[in-house]
Amino acid sequence: MSIRPPFVILAGALLTVIIALAATSQSADTIQGTLAKQTETVIEANAGSAVTARLTTTQGWPSRHVMLSAVGEVEETTRADVATAVAAIPGIGGVHWTDGTMLAEAGEAPVESMQCQEDVAAILGARSIRFEESSASLAAGGTELLDEVAAALRPCFGAKIAIIGHTDNSGDEPANRVLSQERATTVRRALIARGISQNSLQTRGLGSSMPVEGLDPSDPANRRIEFEVVAKVQVNPTPIDTPGPR
Repeated sequence: MSIRPPFVILAGALLTVIIALAATSQSADTIQGTLAKQTETVIEANAGSAVTARLTTTQGWPSRHVMLSAVGEVEETTRADVATAVAAIPGIGGVHWTDGTMLAEAGEAPVESMQCQEDVAAILGARSIRFEESSASLAAGGTELLDEVAAALRPCFGAKIAIIGHTDNSGDEPANRVLSQERATTVRRALIARGISQNSLQTRGLGSSMPVEGLDPSDPANRRIEFEVVAKVQVNPTPIDTPGPR
């Protein structure tokens, strides 16, 4: 039995689509490979091995959007230099950091403390936002304390606030960094639920790298959350492709 013409046309169309998809995939891989090499060169010139980059989606597809990661502590000015330099590469579609939100403008330097930061420091001077052991879940009393912190942060509308998580030095340090980041994220979510703009809050987990001055690094009191004003700018939605230190 002969094949009817409509089926011939359909088969031809499907074959054309398959060939086009294969060509597109090969082209995307080539472009992504070129951008990856250029990005690596730019990062090496600005930060050495302190920053790494990924040009794939979470599903592994090639992407023109660069996801930057800091290896250890990297200065804010270095972050800004790297993000700006990578964004300037022809063909790059956007620059993001894996460990925090971006500042409104590339190259912004940290600014002086604001009154709200001092108020929060006073609240946390006598009490701490505590978590269950080896967990990012708030311990008893944490919700009430966050109510006070949220009230103190409201006058800081128009500023960028960093929520910084710390741990003591017990356990594996990479795990400590992950845990401190998760705890900072827990606090961020709790503050957003209390009406603080999500665009105002960024998080950072430092593990046990910065113990309280005068305390032994193993002291449980090093398991803490700190707040820091990192930019004094009007809070506006940041275009997703605008590079910044974070």
